[in-house]
Amino acid sequence: MMKNKVISAVVFLMVLVLSNAQNPIIQTMYTADPAPMVYNGKLYLYTSHDEDNSSWFVMNNWKLYSTTDMVNWTDHGVVLSYSDFSWAKGDAWAAQCIERDGKFYMYVPVTSRLNNRPAIGVAVADSPYGPFYDPLGKPLVQSGHGDIDPTVFIDDDGQAYLYWGNPNCYYVELNEDMISFKNDIVRVPMTEESFGKREGNVKDRPTLYEEAPWLYKRKDMYYLLWGGGPIPEHLGYSTGKSPKGPWKNQGVLMPTEGRSFTNHPGIIDYKGKTYLFYHNGALPGGHGFNRSVCVEEVKFNKDGTIQPMKMTEGIQSGLETLNPYRKNEAETIAFSEGVKASQNKQVGVFVNAMQNNAYIKVKGVDFGTQGASRFSARIGTTINGGVTMEIRLGSKDGNLIGKIRVPITGGDDRWDVVSTDVEKVTGTQDLYFVFKSDKPGRIMYFDYWMFSK
Repeated sequence: MMKNKVISAVVFLMVLVLSNAQNPIIQTMYTADPAPMVYNGKLYLYTSHDEDNSSWFVMNNWKLYSTTDMVNWTDHGVVLSYSDFSWAKGDAWAAQCIERDGKFYMYVPVTSRLNNRPAIGVAVADSPYGPFYDPLGKPLVQSGHGDIDPTVFIDDDGQAYLYWGNPNCYYVELNEDMISFKNDIVRVPMTEESFGKREGNVKDRPTLYEEAPWLYKRKDMYYLLWGGGPIPEHLGYSTGKSPKGPWKNQGVLMPTEGRSFTNHPGIIDYKGKTYLFYHNGALPGGHGFNRSVCVEEVKFNKDGTIQPMKMTEGIQSGLETLNPYRKNEAETIAFSEGVKASQNKQVGVFVNAMQNNAYIKVKGVDFGTQGASRFSARIGTTINGGVTMEIRLGSKDGNLIGKIRVPITGGDDRWDVVSTDVEKVTGTQDLYFVFKSDKPGRIMYFDYWMFSK
């Protein structure tokens, strides 16, 4: 059985590489625990962040990405850290953000320095990008038993609910201020009818529910998605007629696969479609402590149940095209290889090409009928000579329409804007930036780009 799982994981990774897939949707660092939020026509995706080369859950901050087309994702950098909570000592695990009345509330699990136990905190901002601050100076909730993985939901009547927990599931009804709650913490009955039957270790974990609840509503049905055990996890879900339950187990949503022993669901409606976000270990070097966020489109049966899903290559067609005649951030990426994200005070978020032939793909770039004939970019390098950035269409070996010699700027706190004529390009194209150098180490850094007619 284990041999078959290993073969399956290898085949899955080979499919991703050979097909130049969209999944995982973030390749410039390891991300996990996706929490989507829709606001003003844009989809925001908050994630946790696994540090490179981890052998445990080494997670210090939360990241934000956004999209309007579901194929190109813009990195907005770190928006919150465990260190922003004076009472926390570490562990920036799975969080969720929600908007109410123009303010943004981010519910996070951290380890409290007050008693060295997990607790749920809340941070508030006036923008989805932050800055977030801790309005309480203490935990929002702490039951004393597995207080991780919060999910927040506002029902149609305005009542907000906060669910969380491992190995048990809890909820509270939040007050309208979103930073306090009424009544007592409720422990959800862990019954086989609600969450299925687990084999083994039934004393502490009698059902398939493990962790990572996500509360969602479609039409008149409520859904509670969750990470299911035993380890390695699958995704399961339950349905009910109320956000308080009772819940009815609907079986496996996504089976165990993808080189990570955990999984974490986030489901949301966007532009007439429904999407499931999750994580796996599919990136090079990936595993259960270096995970990567992915997304799939969701399909429902007539009775409202969700059609079972598998990890695939991801979303292949964008919901809209990208405009090349405005400033586009280099960290707006459909797929990349050999590229790492960074941020500093000079330019904010930017990307680094870490090896020869590293590349960035931007999908669905609409050059129109008149077309583009010139290209500009803010770039730099510390390498003396021989660093170039190629501009290609269709693939990383596709039609070469232009090339820029990257200037030495001396560091990523110093940049040059460089322009060049390009072969005229029209229509909608997949755009590739390919980075070349015969020197080892970080080849160059790249902040933004744009074309002109």
